[in-house]
Amino acid sequence: MADDPDLPDYEVPVGLFQDLEDLKATVAALTSQVKMLTEGTDAGSGDNEAAAGEEPGDEDEWQFPPFILLLDSPQYDDELRALIEWVEGVLVPGYLAEPSADARWCPQWFEHPVAIARLHALWLAWQELTDPAACGYTGPSVWHRDHLDPCLRELRNSTGPFAGCTKGEHQIDHRLPGVVPSAWHLTED
Repeated sequence: MADDPDLPDYEVPVGLFQDLEDLKATVAALTSQVKMLTEGTDAGSGDNEAAAGEEPGDEDEWQFPPFILLLDSPQYDDELRALIEWVEGVLVPGYLAEPSADARWCPQWFEHPVAIARLHALWLAWQELTDPAACGYTGPSVWHRDHLDPCLRELRNSTGPFAGCTKGEHQIDHRLPGVVPSAWHLTED
């Protein structure tokens, strides 16, 4: 090859070959990790999902909990139970001061569908943004700024889902419409 007149004569430092081999090994290791993570824990077992009659990815479809309002029982009940545990164990003691007219909170928040939806979204964001492996060390700051503060402002303001709830009284129907528009149901003549 060195005698081939069509090839240019390059002087390549020996260290460059070692660097290239290191890069190849790093790329191979990362490729293996990505493959393992995207295929699940069975990646090394040699099982072929398509051969077993399953669509690829069926197993991973519900890896993370879906939005709570889209669930049916018993998944809804399980997700609500886990949400209650997080709200009562983390959110209430850590972030909620004494309720007032300007900062409402209903101890029966789990009976307010709007509160459930907002708190579940907040909890999903918390799960993602408090994991340094997933989002680095700025995740908690992002969670506070982009998720916690706006959520609590909406939930606790005087027109939020707890607007009809006071210290001694709980109302869950105060935000529901009184009349369903006629386009939503059929009337018998």
